[in-house]
This record gives sequence, structure tokens and C-alpha cells, in this order.
Amino acid sequence: MIKIGLVGAGNIAQVHMNSYSKNKEAEVVAVCDINPERLKKFAEKYNIKNTFNSIDEMLASVKLDAADVCVWNCSHAECTIKALNSGLHVLCEKPMAYSAREAEEMLEVSKNANKLLMVGFVMRFEDGSRVAKDFIDKGYFGDIYYTKATYLRPHGNPGGWFSNKKLSGGGPVIDLGVHVIDHTRFLMGNPKPVSVYASTFNKLGNRHNLKTSVGWKPEDATDDDISDVEDLAVALIKYDNGATTLLETSYSLNGEGITAKEIFGSKGGASLAGDPKFYMEMNDYMVDVTPSIANLKDGCDLFDSEINHFIDCVANGTKCMAPAEDGVTIMKILDAIYESATTGHEVIL
Repeated sequence: MIKIGLVGAGNIAQVHMNSYSKNKEAEVVAVCDINPERLKKFAEKYNIKNTFNSIDEMLASVKLDAADVCVWNCSHAECTIKALNSGLHVLCEKPMAYSAREAEEMLEVSKNANKLLMVGFVMRFEDGSRVAKDFIDKGYFGDIYYTKATYLRPHGNPGGWFSNKKLSGGGPVIDLGVHVIDHTRFLMGNPKPVSVYASTFNKLGNRHNLKTSVGWKPEDATDDDISDVEDLAVALIKYDNGATTLLETSYSLNGEGITAKEIFGSKGGASLAGDPKFYMEMNDYMVDVTPSIANLKDGCDLFDSEINHFIDCVANGTKCMAPAEDGVTIMKILDAIYESATTGHEVIL
């Protein structure tokens, strides 16, 4: 039985906890959080006896095999490094860190400790993603030379720490864009990024005047929270194999809410916006192909699949699908997006 310590008791920790509860090889035996009320509520809900107000207390008091870091972005590096140095394997939520510099330090510590550091790139674990990757790996799409990474929320500024740049590091780029940038790069075979050109906008703010609420927000979010992050970002990311990704991501936008990953290759293309759809030539006709994935033999909720994989890696030494090296690369892209938007110039990586 793999004994897990949860670092943080917020929204995403609850999602992870629900998945751990379904895994017969894992047990969450401890949780820590800096908010005593939230910690108590979480522990009672999930019947966790060992509760602590800091990661230091938890690491010193309970025998653990692994830690799951679900805290503010600004604390990812600190908590991950402490857990690694205590001899634990770590699953760290995305983004890997507050900056690429921090991510590189986390990777180095994991290597020195000889412990797994996995990053929570959960879109890699979607059923549709695994089906698309199966077709890609078998050559059905040929040379993938262009992708579109889209994560647009028209009214989706969560408030709380998400909208406070000091705690989050940024807005939709580091919160939402990180998902689709990573996913499209993963589907392309993880090419090396070479340049980024980007723009960010802050025109609409948190839109508390609207009579509707956002779909995802921290429990302690209020209308008075600091909101100093971008509303919208667009970026062109170029890779060493000549491929290019177009990113569009927003918290606030007068437009349609869209989450989609699209790939375009020399033999075919695909849209991953829900169940996958493929576009290709057949018998000299353009055809649309929709694979049936409703009853996949190994089908699974994406968070369940992610947590199951982490436990499998820890327990059996299985090769990690979302290693820290990829997290470092994505952080370099995110840093470059913000740098390019600030300077108005392309950033060479």
C-alpha cells in the first residue's frame, strides 16, 4: 500500500482525493494546509486522521511513500523540494512551478534524491487523447506541422489566489494555457521549443458586474480579491522540427467558451474538443472519421487515470508519462510568453 500525504486541501486536492479513494493500492494517510478551517473540513469529509498546518510538520510526523502537491503556484517548488529531500516521490500539480528557474531546481533535486517527480499534465490521460496518440504513433496523420491550443473562458476568472499574480504567477496562460500547450506538444512527440511570440491583454478584469458566477473558483474567493493577471493571451510557439502551435487562452472574453486541441498533419488532422474527430483523405475524397470510444476496454476518468499512473510508477517503477523534464520545458515556454508580451519582441529559447 502506497501511503500518500496531501499538501493542500483546496479544490484540486478534492479532485485528487476522489481518485485516490478508488485506487486499491494507495491510501491518503495525512493532509496539511495553512487554513485550519479548510483543513478540518477536508479531513472530516475524507476521514483523514493525521492533519497538519505545515508540510514540515507532516513530513516530520508521518511515514509516507509519496506526496501530492496541490498548493498555490508560488509554493510548488518549496513544497516539492521538501518532500523530495525527505525521500518521497512527488506528484506536483500543473504548472510545475512559478518559473522555469524553480522548475529546473525541482528537477535537479529529484535526480539527486533518485525519486520520481511527476507533473499533473492531466489532459495527457484523457481517453480521447490516448486514442489520438494511438493513431498518431501508427502514422495515420503523417508529419504534424501545426497545432492549435485553445482554452477560452468568456467569464472564468476564478478570483482568490488564481487572480493574484504574486501567488499564481499569471492568469490564463499559466493556469489554462499550460494544459493545452503541453497536450499539443505531447501529441507531436514533445519537440524542443525554439521561439515564442506573444501578446497579452487586460481589458475586462474579473467582471463582477455580471449576474452569473464563474464555474470554477476557490471556496474562499470574494469580489474584493486582487485581480492583476491577464484576461487573454495569444502566442505562436515554434519548435525545432519546424512545427508551430497557435495558443489562445482567456479568463474573460466577449466570445464563445472553447476548450480544444487541434492537430494538422501531412496525412490527416484531428480535433480534440470532446470525443476525437479525424479529418483525412480516402479514395481521393476528404472524409471525417469519428472513432467509437464509448466502451474502451481501458477507459477511465482522466484524473483517475492520472492518479492510477502515479501510483503505478511509485509502486512498480513504470516509466512516467508526465516527467519533470517536460514540466521544465513547458515552464520555459510560459516564461517566454510573458516575456514576449512585455517586450513586444520574439523570445528565442
